[in-house]
Amino acid sequence: MNDEHRGGCLCGAVRFSTRGPLREVIACHCSQCRKQTGLYYAATNVARDRIEVEGADNVTWYRASDTASRGFCRVCGSALFWQGDGEDYVSVMAGAFEQPSGLSIGYHIFCADKGDFYEIDDGKPRYPQGRTG
Repeated sequence: MNDEHRGGCLCGAVRFSTRGPLREVIACHCSQCRKQTGLYYAATNVARDRIEVEGADNVTWYRASDTASRGFCRVCGSALFWQGDGEDYVSVMAGAFEQPSGLSIGYHIFCADKGDFYEIDDGKPRYPQGRTG
């Protein structure tokens, strides 16, 4: 996989580039992710010191829980980032990367909470809660 990736929001007010390898994509089906995106989060991780964000002043951070925040474009509303408190990485939405991304889903989490209007049938591992749950 290429070690440099670029992407951004729908309107272009936020652009980012990453350096270094990216983790496999994790699909999260929890109710928060479904409510923010309409389906589920599909995200990879990048070390915080390996991502550069242009238009960072257009990123609004929503405190989603006691342990994490979600970053989205304040202009067009595109979901872009998830940041756990104290983590040295940021999760980046897989759909925000320019194509071809070279990314692929590794597994699904919080499947017990998934929406009733779709099936998970890609053959990837599924976990009812987090990966250990």
